[in-house]
Formats: sequence, C-alpha cells, structure tokens
Amino acid sequence: MFAVIKTGGKQYRVAAEDVLKIDRIAGEVGDIVQLGEVLAHGEGDKVSIGAPLVDGASVAVEVVEQGRGPKVIAFKKRRRQNSRRKRGHRQLLTTVRISEILLDGAKPSKKAAAKPAPKKKAKDEAAETKGADTESKATEAKSEAKAAPKKADKKAGDDLTAIKGIGPKAAEQLAEQGIGSYADMAKLTDKKIGELAEAIPFSAEQITEWRDQAKELK
Repeated sequence: MFAVIKTGGKQYRVAAEDVLKIDRIAGEVGDIVQLGEVLAHGEGDKVSIGAPLVDGASVAVEVVEQGRGPKVIAFKKRRRQNSRRKRGHRQLLTTVRISEILLDGAKPSKKAAAKPAPKKKAKDEAAETKGADTESKATEAKSEAKAAPKKADKKAGDDLTAIKGIGPKAAEQLAEQGIGSYADMAKLTDKKIGELAEAIPFSAEQITEWRDQAKELK
C-alpha cells in the first residue's frame, strides 16, 4: 500500500519502511508521530483520492533523527551602490521512517521506542556501587540544583522579541546560536556579529542594531 502525504508544504509518495527527510516536525528520536494530511492512498490499481484530504486516513512515522540541511548562501550586491549582503541558511530537517498507513481513524500499533537511561543516573549508580561518599555527592547535587533554576529564571525573564526587529522565529534562531538573554546580545563583539550573520538569515547591520537595543534593556 502507498500513500501521498503533505507536510511542510511539500508532497511525498510513501510506503511502509520508506526513510525520507522532511521539514522539521516535533518529536524526539524514537517517537511515533501521526501525519494527518493524506491526499491519496491505494494498492495496485485501486486508488482513493481525497477532496482534498482522505477522511480518517493518516500515516504513522518514527522519528529517526533531528538535524539540519546543508548551508545555502544568498549573496546580493548592488552595482555602484556600495551595497552587498550575504546570508546563510540551514533548513531544519527531520529524518523519519514510515511505520504504517492508517485508515478509518485507526491509531498506530507501534509504540514509541523506550528512552535510554540518562548518563548521569548511570554514573551515579556506578559510584554508589564502588562505595563512593553518597552524602557529599547529595550535597553537591543540591547546590547545583539550587544554582541552576536561578540561572534559568534569569534567562527565561529576557524576552528577545521585545527588541525591535526580533520576532519569535528570529529569537529561536538566536537561541540555537547561544543568544538567550539581553546580556548575551549586549556583549557581542563585531567579530562575533559577523560570524552570527553567516549562521542566521540576518545582516550584520541588523544584529548590531539589536545589540545596541539590548544594552539599553539589560
């Protein structure tokens, strides 16, 4: 059986066990996600076409990997205007494996893969087995736990979208580059701004303006 699905503004013809890369969808590696926009499905000569979607049909996919595509460079120059702009972009992609094609509102039969135990927990268990001083470790863990929320709260209180020119998408891209607060933005050097302009689709002039605004807000 095959199906034609729509996701990320693109259409794909898929069958069970196919592996393909699509625009980023939410989910961790091993999760089972249902894609509900099925345009058609069929087997052999029998094909059902939706108007525009097939009622009750969906495709269950397993998230294999969350990644990014190759960098695409956009360079624009205006002759005799002393104007040039260079932007880089890497599309967020998700690699998925087609698990099954579902009809009549059916739910996926395959469950999400079990998540591996955190490395930190395994390390703590090994330390306890060797007879480590658990009391001192617990004290250190409490100190780190108290310090971590304060740091997170500080960054969580900085809404980068308050800076003129930064929208939710731009704030997300800045967070991926390690810029999550006004202080992070304010301490950017000219060299770092140039590197940032290569990584996200915004010019160095725009980022410099953001830095100046962040200095007033921090």
